[in-house]
Amino acid sequence: MCGIIGFTGGRNAAGVLLDGLAELEYRGYDSAGISCFTQNGITTVKTVGKVANLKACLPPGLNSSCGIGHTRWATHGGVSQTNAHPHTCGRVTLIHNGIIENYLALREELEKTGRTPVSQTDSEIAAMLIDSLYDGDAQAAIRAAAARLEGAYAFCILFADQPGTIYCIRKGSPLVACHCEAGSIIASDMVALLRYSKDYFVLEENQIARLNADGIALTGADGTPSFPDYQTVTWDVSSAQKNGFKHYMEKEIHEQPEALSRTITPRIIKYHENGAVYTLPDFSADCIPDSVFQKLSRIIITACGTAMHAGMMGKVLFERLLRIPVTVDIASEFRYQDPILDENTLVITVSQSGETADTLAALRLARSAGARTLSIVNVKGSSIARESEHVFYTHAGPEIAVASTKAYTAQLAAFYLIAFRAAFANGRLTAAECSARTDGLLSMIPSIHRVLEMKEVTEKLSRHLTRASDLFFIGRGMDYALSCEGSIKLKEISYIHSEAYAAGELKHGTLSLITADVPVIALATQHDVLPKMVSNIKEVRARGAFVILVTAADAVVEESQYDYRIDLPATDDWFAPFAAAVVLQLIAYHTSYLRGLDVDQPRHLAKSVTVE
Repeated sequence: MCGIIGFTGGRNAAGVLLDGLAELEYRGYDSAGISCFTQNGITTVKTVGKVANLKACLPPGLNSSCGIGHTRWATHGGVSQTNAHPHTCGRVTLIHNGIIENYLALREELEKTGRTPVSQTDSEIAAMLIDSLYDGDAQAAIRAAAARLEGAYAFCILFADQPGTIYCIRKGSPLVACHCEAGSIIASDMVALLRYSKDYFVLEENQIARLNADGIALTGADGTPSFPDYQTVTWDVSSAQKNGFKHYMEKEIHEQPEALSRTITPRIIKYHENGAVYTLPDFSADCIPDSVFQKLSRIIITACGTAMHAGMMGKVLFERLLRIPVTVDIASEFRYQDPILDENTLVITVSQSGETADTLAALRLARSAGARTLSIVNVKGSSIARESEHVFYTHAGPEIAVASTKAYTAQLAAFYLIAFRAAFANGRLTAAECSARTDGLLSMIPSIHRVLEMKEVTEKLSRHLTRASDLFFIGRGMDYALSCEGSIKLKEISYIHSEAYAAGELKHGTLSLITADVPVIALATQHDVLPKMVSNIKEVRARGAFVILVTAADAVVEESQYDYRIDLPATDDWFAPFAAAVVLQLIAYHTSYLRGLDVDQPRHLAKSVTVE
């Protein structure tokens, strides 16, 4: 959640740190700070607010070749300059991403030795602990402290008597690093490194990295030297910039056709059978064998937020095609339900970042119980990717806006491909049937191009939503799963209270909330339940709701039953959710923008939730 950057090398560290923190702003934060080695020792500057505020606070001529920087998302203690990072205790200056769960017990113990914290944070307690253990051997102090810390952490640490050197260790929270011409750099996200190098490695849990200007030395948990496993990103720095769009979210909405093509096309093969040629999904390049999907008794999909909503669509697909039970569990609850897992259970975890703490914990539980695991992630080398038995990368590219758009539709595409391949591998679809569905998935991409041309329609509609205090989404089947995503997208960036309901549940309580002019977005993309949806629309209309209908162009609905109608480009019902999802993203985007809000960085939210 917090942004971390560390640099030591041949450039002015303050400039490198500020640039890195600016690249990490999308993660969400409320304060920022840096610490640098100078001629007078370690100089620390921190402030509440944006990185621009921090830059304005820096003393003129701050010159350093080594330092660490941080953007904080408040957990322990309120938003204040004192609680902002970095924290210094004695000879130790530290930045931290994560949560130390036993910090209160440690605080009481350290206070008995005469150390008194000045902040309310768990992070300062970690700095105090390391300082209390430091006798000149930095790695020994860090390891001794790590053995006593409970929770998650990614630390970058300066020791006052070791100028030019940064020490780093992590457990749960991510850190990536590289050594390049400029020097050695470490960060919480590859985006902060990209202007210096496309090559990077992920710091392993419990490894200690020692960064100097001339290189990075790694020490394993057992104290022996280890060597980085470098990876290369396939996108460039322009992919993480706005490129003429007002906001990252707007840009990422428009990048969806390309993101979907990158996710789908490389996994399509020509399959020959009895003289015929078919188009089938194939995961050979992903090293995912068909045996993963065979002899299954059940599938569990676990994820958080938007990724969970993609999983809800996956449940519909799997149950229709495989005819085995599928459950979708919130990852933050999964571990505490004592789930039933065995070797015939496939657990699919979904995370854009691959670092979502609750989802990672769910994956670890599944593996420990002997279940098969498959993860859908967007970031190569991420914790979930490295710990999962099998990985399906979505290739959506960097997603900077907090509200997920292209990552969501890429996750949908992953579920479609997996469902089709699994059905074929189990004999539930013939080659011809699987080919027809795969071709349908590919033909969905042009429909998104057409939706992106509907800017004026969605913007005009959004003007009617800007003054709403409550809003409801309704749908059935696939449309209910999509309603959940549309609702979270709108509320997280427009701050309008929004809820999604299965349309058939209206009479079980929800109708009491429908009053005159309350907006209701009714999704009716599935012809098989259209008559039922029309009945539900009439129910809310009869109570004065302002109805926005999103449906197929050939859907027959009386004009008197809606105020606005958005007709989707013609496509098979199976694939209509893709175009409908983009419509809902555009509505959320325009509503937030017209309300004068920060579209890319909504209040209180972070892009990647790396703490439980």
